[in-house]
Amino acid sequence: MSDESFRPSARPIMLSTSDRSVLETMVRRGSTPQKMVLRSLIVLLAADSHTNAAIAAAIDVHLDTVRKWRGRFHRDGIDALADAPRSGRPPIYTPADIAADTHEIPIARWSTPELATRMASDGITVSVSTVRRWLDEDALKPWQYRSWIAVRDPHFEVKASVVLDLYARRYAAKALGENEFVISADEKPSIQARDRYHRTIAATPRHAMRVSHDYRRRGAVTYLAAYDVHTARVFGRCEASTGIAEFTALVDQVMTCEPYASADRVFWVVDNGSSHRGQAAIDRLTARYPNAVMVHTPVHASWLNQVEIYFSIVQRKVLTPNDFPDLAAVENRLRAFADRYNRTATPFAWRYTRRDLHRQLKRVDECLEAA
Repeated sequence: MSDESFRPSARPIMLSTSDRSVLETMVRRGSTPQKMVLRSLIVLLAADSHTNAAIAAAIDVHLDTVRKWRGRFHRDGIDALADAPRSGRPPIYTPADIAADTHEIPIARWSTPELATRMASDGITVSVSTVRRWLDEDALKPWQYRSWIAVRDPHFEVKASVVLDLYARRYAAKALGENEFVISADEKPSIQARDRYHRTIAATPRHAMRVSHDYRRRGAVTYLAAYDVHTARVFGRCEASTGIAEFTALVDQVMTCEPYASADRVFWVVDNGSSHRGQAAIDRLTARYPNAVMVHTPVHASWLNQVEIYFSIVQRKVLTPNDFPDLAAVENRLRAFADRYNRTATPFAWRYTRRDLHRQLKRVDECLEAA
């Protein structure tokens, strides 16, 4: 009889909502092994009343493969789609072999061939692939590391809270007025103009954009930007370098136009870069514009400065890949992008508050005390 639905092996498949969700997720996820994708598809199609023959034809597998996985799922459920444990030769390496000591060797990060050679010198013959498998299976990954910076400023929370309050339109426990503004400003130095030896080839179907590795350096420029955190308005300018004069020019660019020129107060959030560091920078700004108030982020807290988000957008959308014949092309692109950004952008959805900061610093203190 040709109709597979009448064969004893074509067991009816009934899927719960949770099982269907798990199977559909495995099919969609790009990291799912292909064999698990096929097994999931078999079960999903079976649950939709397709015959074994129709399923085999649809996903181009042997009919016996469909029968096998349909039957396993019918018998044991979703866990049966995983590979069963394989029998084979018992392991010949002891846990002591796998945990061989390498502390006396002056190497901070080992390669798998180096580890295999080290073990061979201790009389343990092991292949590079076996070492790689051990490392992959082990819970500890000693070659991986993350750097971190401890809070050094004893007034970190107080300084950072001022910035976070400004983002929430508060200052000194009072709400900001309609004629008060918050500007986040900084510099992005050393933007190179890389003139590629061969023209960049645009992307085509099934081919990514191709950019020549070799280039001529056509100089570098510093990009200064001031970002109004509540209106998403950005001011930008290019300078040959960074310094007090260049930062002052950016301030002039903002403070001489409305609504900032006649504002009650304009708060300038800056980091501790050399062009706007310390009390001297505060005094310079106030002397030049009495309605301007400079607020510094704590040391190692540039992540609090919202203009850094804008710089990350510029890096992705304007400067990558870097292929410019000269600095004029870089400056024109930055200027054009700022104009477009001001026509379309909305403020960043900043949700990190002083309460979040307090909880995070408390966790950091607890971790340091436990270390």
